[in-house]
Formats: sequence, C-alpha cells, structure tokens
Amino acid sequence: MKAYKFTPEKAAEACIEWIRDWFEKNGKGCPAVLGISGGKDSSVAAALCVRALGKENVIGVLMPRGEQFDIDFSHGICEFLGIRSFTVNIGECTDALTREIEKSVDFTDAAKINLPPRIRMSTVYAVCQCFGGRVVNTCNASEDYVGYSTRYGDSVGDFSPMSCFTVQEVKAIGRYLGIPEKYIEKPPIDGLSGSTDEDRLGFTYAELDAYIREGIEPSTPEIKAKIDRLHVMNLFKLSYMPCFQYTEE
Repeated sequence: MKAYKFTPEKAAEACIEWIRDWFEKNGKGCPAVLGISGGKDSSVAAALCVRALGKENVIGVLMPRGEQFDIDFSHGICEFLGIRSFTVNIGECTDALTREIEKSVDFTDAAKINLPPRIRMSTVYAVCQCFGGRVVNTCNASEDYVGYSTRYGDSVGDFSPMSCFTVQEVKAIGRYLGIPEKYIEKPPIDGLSGSTDEDRLGFTYAELDAYIREGIEPSTPEIKAKIDRLHVMNLFKLSYMPCFQYTEE
C-alpha cells in the first residue's frame, strides 16, 4: 500500500476551489444552506463554504428537538463564522408524526432514531428553497465507509465537499481553517439517541481511519470483522437508486 500522506492546507484550498466551481455551474449567486450541529462536520463544511462563497452566501439551520443541551455550540459556530442562521424546533412535529406512526405499526427504536434526521433534512430543504439555495451534504468518508448516516436524512444534499475526507482529515482541515478546537473535538453525537457515534459504532473513528487510509488492522479481529461487515452492508447507500431498464428487441 502506498504510504499515507495528507496535507490539510492543500486539501482545503482544492476543496474551496471545487465549491466555487460547482456553484458557478450549478447555482451562481445561490447561497449554501446546511444544518448546523456545532460539531466538526457541519462546522468545517460551513467554514469551507464561507471561504469559497463569502459569509453572506452561507446559511445555517439549527434544528433542536425540544430542549437541546449543546445548542450553544450551534449558535457559537454561526457567530464565529459570521453567517446567518435560523432556528426551527422539530420537537412538536417529530412527536406528532411519531404518535401517528405508532397508531399503525410497531414503531421500532431504530426507526424512531432515524425519523428526526429525515425531518431535519426536510427542514433544511424547505429553508433552502425559500432562499433559492443549494443544500450542503456534511458527511465524511469515515461515516460513509460504514454506512453511519441516515438514508434520506443526513446522507443527502446537492453537493458534498467532504465525502472524500476521513474524520481525522476533516479535523485537520478545520484546524487549518482556524476553527476553535472545541468545535473540532466536540464529541460526535446525534443529539437524539443520547449516545455518541463511537458508542453506537463500537469502535473509534481514529481506529477506523487508520484502517481505511493505512491498512492498519483494528485492535481486535471482532472490530475488523464488524467494520468489514458494515462496509459491505451499507454500500447501497453510496449508489444511485437502481432503476429497471426495459427494452424490446
């Protein structure tokens, strides 16, 4: 395997130029709109867009579900970057839809956890359309590798600036862009289930990233097997919806 090398400043500047070029072709004069959690992914994605498009052309959408204990991080990064932000509380609509679903089916815990991210993305698109904008996908390569995203939730967007970067690389880009450390190292948590990403995955992103980029095997055979299994199981999330093709000969 080729020796791993990553240069944050080179990667960031190339990504910034790519964003500018994408908007020139697909949304000249349109704002970039994204959900803001206050963690590394949304913070770095927003910072890249600010550098590429100007802070006046980036809009953050804050979407707590009722009371959110770490909402100050979301407000803080928007203030730090100087971008406009709007807060839409998804609590009441999520609870109402949950009640309606429960009337019809056995609403499993996994399905309940994935409902708010889908409502959040619908909210981002609604706000985005009000401004004629383009939605930023904030996923990274580490999450994509093991399918740690919600289909038609945080996995979608109109363009994806960071899907080729691992978690460690996203953090390095964030530091290059001058984002305060508290946002870069904020424990990755969905704000919905009460667990961190790493708690739910059963391994750390550092371990996953070393495996993806450098071929360094995880600490136990069980973790390696889990990562490999998750990767294969979730490859469909990275593909376009398969369409049946019919022709008459």
